[in-house]
Amino acid sequence: MIPLALGSGALLGALSQLTPLAFLGLLGGLWIPQAARWLGLLAYLLVVLHLGLAKDPWASLIGQWVRLEGTLRGGFLYTPQGRVYVRYFPRLQDGIYVLEGHLLRPAGKRNPGGFDQQTWLRGLGVTAVLQAREVVHFEPLPHNPRQSLKGRLEAGLSPPVAALVAALTLGERRDLGETYGEFQRAGLAHALALSGLHVGILTGFFVLLLYRFGAWRYLITIVLLLLYLWLVGPQPSLVRAVIMAAMVLLGLFMGRGRVAVLPALALALFIQLLLEPRTIFSRSAQLSYLAVLGMALVLPRLPRLAGWKQWVWASVGVTLAAQILILPLLLHHFHLLPLLSPLANLLVLPLLSLLVPLGFLKLLLGGLLAGPTEVLGLLVLWLAGWLSHGPMLRWGEITPLGFTLYYLGIFPLLLGLYGYLRWPRAAGLAATAMLASILSQYPPRAELWQLDVGQGDAILVRLPGRVEILVDGGRDWAYPRLERALRALGVDDLDLLIATHPDGDHVGALPQLIENFPVGTLVSGPRVRGNPLDDALHRAARSHGVRVLFARSGTQLALAGASLRFLGPQGHETEDNERSLVFVLEFKGRKVLFTGDAPASAEARWRPEAVDVLKVGHHGSETSTSVHLLQSFQPQVALIGVGNNPYGHPSGVVLQRLSQYGLQIRRTDLEGAIRIPLR
Repeated sequence: MIPLALGSGALLGALSQLTPLAFLGLLGGLWIPQAARWLGLLAYLLVVLHLGLAKDPWASLIGQWVRLEGTLRGGFLYTPQGRVYVRYFPRLQDGIYVLEGHLLRPAGKRNPGGFDQQTWLRGLGVTAVLQAREVVHFEPLPHNPRQSLKGRLEAGLSPPVAALVAALTLGERRDLGETYGEFQRAGLAHALALSGLHVGILTGFFVLLLYRFGAWRYLITIVLLLLYLWLVGPQPSLVRAVIMAAMVLLGLFMGRGRVAVLPALALALFIQLLLEPRTIFSRSAQLSYLAVLGMALVLPRLPRLAGWKQWVWASVGVTLAAQILILPLLLHHFHLLPLLSPLANLLVLPLLSLLVPLGFLKLLLGGLLAGPTEVLGLLVLWLAGWLSHGPMLRWGEITPLGFTLYYLGIFPLLLGLYGYLRWPRAAGLAATAMLASILSQYPPRAELWQLDVGQGDAILVRLPGRVEILVDGGRDWAYPRLERALRALGVDDLDLLIATHPDGDHVGALPQLIENFPVGTLVSGPRVRGNPLDDALHRAARSHGVRVLFARSGTQLALAGASLRFLGPQGHETEDNERSLVFVLEFKGRKVLFTGDAPASAEARWRPEAVDVLKVGHHGSETSTSVHLLQSFQPQVALIGVGNNPYGHPSGVVLQRLSQYGLQIRRTDLEGAIRIPLR
């Protein structure tokens, strides 16, 4: 009871960073024995005190040009004032630096499904980013054991196997490339993150290797694990695993036998949050603790089978038990769940239990073990690649209500597993939570998303009945962020893909999009044969059997209760921007005018009508958005898809004009992705 009270108190103290109402959770301590109750309160106060005394060393320097000196390791600069994350292209190698640049706060998520640097760094206790502009001084580290060990580890191995073994042994995943994607699609991404799996394998390996030392082997193993933690860095999931392993080893050294998982997990949480309360924001820590909690709650209640069936049942049971509490987090962050994950873990984890200790032996013996390491590594890579083609459950981002309803549905099932509820009642309560989740999706939403793809356009229109229309997609290099945004929004196919005109910042990403998303119809302007972008787009459409509709002024489309009326082009234009598809989308009385890059000369030919939203032409260039347009269409909201650019977009003249006509101006360079409800 005492470990659980300490862990719960520390957790509530860490959650006070989100809301001061977290202290109300302490009222639950009234139901536990008095000694544990006071220790839980003490844990809460210690964590809150830690947070209160913690000072941000960079608060007064944010936004300023600074010169910082320190040691750079893994992208982080360790200075006497504290640690900062360094952003510089190309990536700087580890060493001793003097850097100059702007000190900024970490950036938040700019698109649905986008990388949230702010939360990532917050989970690591880092509050500032140095946008380095100049390397004033550099000298290599006098001795970098990590690099020398990495060289011994990779000696004699092919690049793919070397990258895999470096990830499994040292936690370096930057060279994995597509291998990481294959592991993720196979349901094996957790195997590449240093955590309980690796620590468990290493602990067993060290204990067997040091068998001759008797009980002292347990203490020696703790020292070796701490050295390993120092070598690879204090990753939150790894810290949790090392703390729990140390508790188990101490128990064995003292002759106390096995340590119960739940108390050890609670004590690890208490220690870790006491050292760094902001660990609560680390995704890897959240997944790690919840996975172990799921296994601790479910595995002891599973029935045992006989013979080889028990081995298969236990292997599959571990995977399912680990996923029961982390499932919504996996879907929320990664937007897919490989349905072959239990099979993948059954086949690959035994091989990893050999490859991980083999990698550590190779750190000592270098090229002597290159042969077996290469063979085993290639087998693991082949299996991961084969399993990555299995069926997937795809899901968008999950709302706080969705998380709440999921765990409300799981809780009665766990009570039923332990006999506190009869199964019919437990199933009924779980079904109620599921029904509430389904009903929360009604009535279906209609909305427009201006996605942030840098200097370019990508607008997603979502209509009831899971009907989705994408207007443009940005440049080819922006495709990964476009795909992540679409996956996060739950888009698995597109009914209409509208390419306004063959400019790179509008259609560069569309051929890749057609490769990865089923598309019903491609709507295009007049063909521009010989234009490499237009040719690539239509070639991709032909190769994937996408129907192509050529639109112009007068074309009308209707789907899902919405109408699209095309105002341009007329068909005789010769200049690229003049050929932009221009149309009004109307749904339930709400109207949006899409203008592509059409110039003011084309605007004069459009039939006037009042609209609610204007997608500002040509990213706010002076060549578009004339006074005539604003007077003819009388929009209320102006959307500008724009990023860092050398053209001066959006123009100050256009911004002033929009303000004079009373429009609300929304810009992706300032806000990131922008959502506009259509009903």
